[in-house]
Amino acid sequence: MSAEVTWTAPVATGPVDALVRVPGSKSLTARWMLLAALASSPTTLREPLNSRDTRIMRDALERLGARFIAEPGALHVEGIDESAPAGPVEVHTGLAGTVMRFVPLIAALHDGDVRFTGDDAALVRPMGPVIAALRALGVEVTEHGAPERLPFTVHGRGHLPGGVIEIDASASSQFVSNLLLAGARADTELVVRHTGSSLPSLPHVEMTLAVLERAGVRASHHVTETGAHEWSVTPGPVEIGEVVVEPDLSNAGPFLAAALVAGGTIAIADWPERTTQPGDAYRELLARMGGQVEREDADLCVTGIGAIHGIDADLSAVGELTPTVAALAVLADSPSHLRGIAHLRGHETDRVHALAVELERLGARTVEHPGSLEIHPRPLHGAVFETYEDHRLATAGAIIGLRVPDVRVVNVQTTQKTLPDFVGMWLSMLHTNAPAGLTW
Repeated sequence: MSAEVTWTAPVATGPVDALVRVPGSKSLTARWMLLAALASSPTTLREPLNSRDTRIMRDALERLGARFIAEPGALHVEGIDESAPAGPVEVHTGLAGTVMRFVPLIAALHDGDVRFTGDDAALVRPMGPVIAALRALGVEVTEHGAPERLPFTVHGRGHLPGGVIEIDASASSQFVSNLLLAGARADTELVVRHTGSSLPSLPHVEMTLAVLERAGVRASHHVTETGAHEWSVTPGPVEIGEVVVEPDLSNAGPFLAAALVAGGTIAIADWPERTTQPGDAYRELLARMGGQVEREDADLCVTGIGAIHGIDADLSAVGELTPTVAALAVLADSPSHLRGIAHLRGHETDRVHALAVELERLGARTVEHPGSLEIHPRPLHGAVFETYEDHRLATAGAIIGLRVPDVRVVNVQTTQKTLPDFVGMWLSMLHTNAPAGLTW
C-alpha cells in the first residue's frame, strides 16, 4: 500500500447542476505544438492546455530549437531554428506518451545527439516501434538500458529520410502518429504500413491527419485489399497561422459521469459539433448506461435520470475512456464487459490490471482477461484507492467516491498531467468550498 498522501473523495449530497469548462485537449495541444515547431512561420495556439504533459512537450521542443512565448489563453510559437548550433541535447519525457513517442522522430532533424529519458514509470513503457522506425529510416539509435525502452539516444544528422516503412502499432496508435507528424519534414514521401493484428485508438490517427491537413500538409489513409492500414505523407511547408484548441472531451468524462452517479445535470461548454477526439464517444456510451444526453446550443448536457446500467462495449477505438466507464460500471445495476483494451496495459500503468485490483479493493468482483475486463457490481465500501501515477485512475476514484463514502484517492495531484486543477473543478461542480478530508 502506498505511503503517499490521500484525498478523501467528496460524497455528493444531492443532484449536481453545473456548467463545466474543461481546458484544451491534451492530444490536440501536443500535435499543434509539434507541428508549430516544424512550421516555417510563427504560430499562435488559442486556448491550449497548460499541464505537466504539455509543459514537458514545450521543454523538449525548446531544447531542439523552437521558441515558445506564453500569455493568458494563448501560446505563440516560432519554429525550430535550423541555424542553431549543433550539439548534444537531453530530453526528459516525464510520463508523457506524446513526448516519448513523437519527439524522437523530430530529434532526427537535429544535428547532434539527443538523449531521451523519463520518469521511472516511463522506463517500462514500450518504445520498440519508435526505435525500429528510426532505424528503418536510417537513423542511428543507441539503447542505454532494457531493450526497446527508455533511455536511448537518437543520433540526429539534420534530416529524416522518407520512404516506405512497416510498423506494428498494436500497442499504441502513437506509433503511427509520430511518423505522420515527422513526415511533414522528411526528405521524400513517407509511407507507413501497419503490420499488427490490431490498431487501437484509430481516432487519434484520424486526429493527426486532420491537423496535418489544417497545416497544409498532404496526408492520406487507405485500407489495402488485404485489409491493412496504410498512410502517406508528402513533405512540404507547414503553415498553421492561428488555431483554437478544442476542449478536452476525454477530461470532460468524469464530470459528465457525475450526473449519472449523483443525479442532476452537467453541461460541458463548447462541445464541438464535429471532432476527431475519442471523448466524443461519451455521448453514445453514457446514453447506453442510462444518461439522458442532449445538446443545448454549444454545450453538451448529460442528465442522470435513475439507475446506471451495465454495458458490454468494445472500447478499442476509445481506450482512454475506459477508467471512467469502469467507475460507472462498478456502480451499475448489472454487470459490464469492457472489451478491446489490451493496449491499455502499456499506458501510464497497466490500466486493465490496476482497475481490476482497485475495484475489487472497494468490494466489486472483477474478471481480468488479456484484452478485456468484466465488472460485477456488489455493495461497495471505502478504501484507499491506488492510482499508480495514472491521472485517469485518480478521476475514476473520484467518480466512485461521489456515492461511496471514504474512498481515499492516492496522489490525486497526478491529475495535473492533463487537468491542472481537477480537485478545484470537482469541488466547484459539487458547490463545495473546502476539500473533504484532503491530506497533504
